[in-house]
Amino acid sequence: MRIARLIGPAQVILPIPNQKRLAPLLLILTLRSRGRLSADGQVKSFAQNDLAVVDQGQDWRLRWFDNTKVILLELPHEVITRRLGHQKPKLPLVLSNSIATDMVRAMLTILGTQLDDLNQSNLTISETALVDLICSALADEADFAETTFTQVQVAHFQRVSMAIDEHLSRHELSIAEVAKQVGLSVRYVQRLFELNGGSFSRYVRRKRLERSRSDLMDRTKMSLGVAQIAHSWGFSNSAHFSRAFRDEFGISPRELRDASHDAPLPYTFRGHPGSAPASLLITPSRQVLQGQHEQNSSLPVPSPGNSNAIDFVLPVRADTVHWGHISKANQPALFVPSDSVVKIETLTQHGGDDYARFIKDDPGAESIFMWTDEAKAIDRRGAGPMNASIFGRGAGEGFGVHICTGPIHVIGAEPGDVLEVQILDIAPRPCANPQFHGKAFGSNASAWWGYQYNDPLKGTARHETITIFEVDLANPNEARPLYQYLWTPQTDPFGVVHTTMDYPGIPVDHKSIDKCRSALDGVTVPARPHFGFVGVAPREAEIVDSIPPGYFGGNFDNWRAGPGTSIYLPVAVAGALLSIGDGHFSQGDGEVNGTGLEMSLTGTVRVRLHKSGETTQPHLRGLCSPLVETSDLWVIQSFSFENHLRDLGSCAQTDVYTQSTVDLAMRNAFRQTRRFLMDTYNMSEDDAHALMSVAVDFSVTQVADGNFGVHATVRKSLFNKTR
Repeated sequence: MRIARLIGPAQVILPIPNQKRLAPLLLILTLRSRGRLSADGQVKSFAQNDLAVVDQGQDWRLRWFDNTKVILLELPHEVITRRLGHQKPKLPLVLSNSIATDMVRAMLTILGTQLDDLNQSNLTISETALVDLICSALADEADFAETTFTQVQVAHFQRVSMAIDEHLSRHELSIAEVAKQVGLSVRYVQRLFELNGGSFSRYVRRKRLERSRSDLMDRTKMSLGVAQIAHSWGFSNSAHFSRAFRDEFGISPRELRDASHDAPLPYTFRGHPGSAPASLLITPSRQVLQGQHEQNSSLPVPSPGNSNAIDFVLPVRADTVHWGHISKANQPALFVPSDSVVKIETLTQHGGDDYARFIKDDPGAESIFMWTDEAKAIDRRGAGPMNASIFGRGAGEGFGVHICTGPIHVIGAEPGDVLEVQILDIAPRPCANPQFHGKAFGSNASAWWGYQYNDPLKGTARHETITIFEVDLANPNEARPLYQYLWTPQTDPFGVVHTTMDYPGIPVDHKSIDKCRSALDGVTVPARPHFGFVGVAPREAEIVDSIPPGYFGGNFDNWRAGPGTSIYLPVAVAGALLSIGDGHFSQGDGEVNGTGLEMSLTGTVRVRLHKSGETTQPHLRGLCSPLVETSDLWVIQSFSFENHLRDLGSCAQTDVYTQSTVDLAMRNAFRQTRRFLMDTYNMSEDDAHALMSVAVDFSVTQVADGNFGVHATVRKSLFNKTR
């Protein structure tokens, strides 16, 4: 099965001449435009939402009269004849509005909408249901020529096929059982299969093989063995199954699964967390490390501040962080009253890119990144299942990547309040390895989820690269590129091979890479220090992927939220549960290759609680998204979905990656800025519209985090003039 989406002006398409193979059938779903289909002297007109079928072995021609959007689906002849028997529907045909046709139309629309994110696994999962529906639609609506079936026999064969589907997993399914269920004689059912050019047993075996093939390519069933899948579809002998599978598809079940599993992961597969009870959030390894700390005085503990300016110190270590997720169920690492100043340490999740520079001899980093063939200091890395049942990447599946320090419970914070996080200072974390004294290091990953990955230059294969940067702490205002390497498949300490950067904290074996590759010769990067992740716990879900930002803040990646700024976040749960991480030495708007200049940073922040009520300041009333304030700017931060956890339903943490667009983010930024101007400066709607167009800057914050960001920058100086 092959699918395509065609968007363009009025045009004509014709078949490739002199095709040597049996030409497949073509389904044409016109989502926009009107047109005409001609084939073998017949002419069919179609309009928006019509579904047409043509035999490409005919002399055919498709014409659309104006701007068009079309989904095209190509199906081999044998896929249809196997289900309909040796009957030939008269084509071309424009299908009407039967239930089966409407379901085909709906499925094609969904597949076409998601085309950018489809892979063979998605198509295989859809294939069986879609083909069955197409056959039902043709059986209901088509006229047949050169057929061995009468119309009554067609209907009977469809009933038999449905009965087989219902009981396909039964090992001892017999023709007698099927005949009894549909109210036909065994001999008559046998005759139907003879007219179809086969037998009952061959038909059942083929269907079972097709179902097995779908399951083998389904990434959500990677935890099931080949024999388990075969058994679930009625094969009692695994050796017989393997032989039959190879005879049918020309590849063994194991080879097919390995090929599917090793394929590069598409963007779709960021974010697929299942439900996770609170008991899973605190892992045994975290408790073990707490015990280890009692015997290891080199690891600092959360404590009162060590100066008059700092009230609390929150160091980074295995039991003061959570990796790849945020949750209202996470236990606080620190309790503070409003107006507290906290010195908070963070680590970049990219430490595994260069162990010697990011981790070695740093007790906090070593306590977090520790991973041997026997144990992992922090097992959960992401919001996915702990048993890695989807992809087998590791606990949490990497559905979320950031090392977040916290959470910090702000005493007295309640839903409806606003938490202000004042960023007082940010400094790079010095490298602890004596070999690199006086230096700090950062990493940029040009990764598979970035904008560039599926858009390489012609002749360039898709690939991922790591660029390591160095900061001389004697001049901490700029970073220079040190070296770059191409990502090569890495085997983690548990033996899992990672062909892409699909799991956070993978320790890179530097014997497997070429570090002599130069990068950004003559370039220095000026400092824009900020924390990409500043967020409170959302209320809608118990465990939330750390990648998509939302109304609660999180991974909103706006470099303007640096020292001297305030970040305002709406409080959703008691205590707010503030977490900070994803340190960036610098980042450009867009974050187009997937990451910024990732670096471990230490910040000094003041947390101030603004209680809801009549005294709430105008710019904080009804706050529904992060708001950044600098000395001279307001930065209204918006996303494709203001609250994806609420707006996208039960599959929100998957769907946000496929449904987000810059258009949606821009629309929300426009609406939120209009509201901000009207509420804060008492503007009319028309005045707000005029000011936004002549003096407000709208910019793309990031297209890397699932929930795309657009922010509006409003200069305070616009309002300081007196008339």
